Amino acid sequence: MDEQPGHRVGMRDVARVAGVSVSTVANVLSRPGIVAPPTRQRVEQAIRRVGYVPNGPARQLRGRPSPIVGGVIVDLANPFFAELNRGIEDRLAEAGCLVLACSTDLQPAKEARILDVLREQAVRGIIVSPIGPDLTAVLETSRRGTPVVLVEQPRGPLDLCAVSVDDALGGRVAAEHLVTLGHRHIAYLGATVEPGTVPRRRTGVRQALADAGLDPDRALLDLRMPIHPPPLADAAAAAADRILAVRPTPTAVICFNDTAAVGVLQGLTARGLRVPEDMSIVGYDDLRFAARIAPALTTVRQSPYQLGHTAADLLLDESRPGHTHHDVRYRPTLVVRSSTGPPAP
Repeated sequence: MDEQPGHRVGMRDVARVAGVSVSTVANVLSRPGIVAPPTRQRVEQAIRRVGYVPNGPARQLRGRPSPIVGGVIVDLANPFFAELNRGIEDRLAEAGCLVLACSTDLQPAKEARILDVLREQAVRGIIVSPIGPDLTAVLETSRRGTPVVLVEQPRGPLDLCAVSVDDALGGRVAAEHLVTLGHRHIAYLGATVEPGTVPRRRTGVRQALADAGLDPDRALLDLRMPIHPPPLADAAAAAADRILAVRPTPTAVICFNDTAAVGVLQGLTARGLRVPEDMSIVGYDDLRFAARIAPALTTVRQSPYQLGHTAADLLLDESRPGHTHHDVRYRPTLVVRSSTGPPAP
């Protein structure tokens, strides 16, 4: 189609080539389900032929939702959050939307700034994995009219959609497994700055020890390592020295994620210890590499992809008439592999 230089191709051009009305073109772009398939295909062919690109801001001024959804994630370089983001992305793609994903790096000020920018850009909504218990910035975003879905965070008393895993149960099943094997001195490796999932897992560990008749303050070594800026696995490997320096020395360690567990495994191996003969290790997440390392990692399984997919589904549902907020909670399961065994006699 030949046009004068500087001419911006519009819906009228598409309508003329397709032989339909402008309103039919608009319906194909915003409500394709109500257009007969042959007509829809003719309009789509015309769109490609003339090179029409919808004007996003103009569509929003006409009351149509933006196709952009903000994803506010702790760390996209972390394999867990990368897979969670993929679940978000795949579900949004089915609805013709895109995710604009951002990492907060566990910095509250950065999280608040990202939320402000996304709200100013009038995104369709925001899926956020909050850093900590202070949800002031998240609630302000929702109050100002931008739909928000929490991921990895139970809704609690908040009037928001949320999807999470029962982290306290995850910590409990990990500790119960070790206690059943005979371990009575266990380390829990967390971080100096922790998203809400990690303390909830710690709570579950302590509860399991108490239920087994042990004093959590004596049976549990609570270690926290810095995770920024050094690579997480390196920091976890260095934490092995701190675990071994304690008396009585723990015979097992529960790590707040699989990457930290690999780091501890490397640190212990470098110091001549065997896993699980000298120390058992439990991870959390069951990422793809967990079954492939040696020894294969005992870990608590959750599905980050499912979390992301469900969060995106809840976000899309926000725009439907009669929407009610949902609090979706999944149950984790323990996957027992070769990295755990009875303590040395």
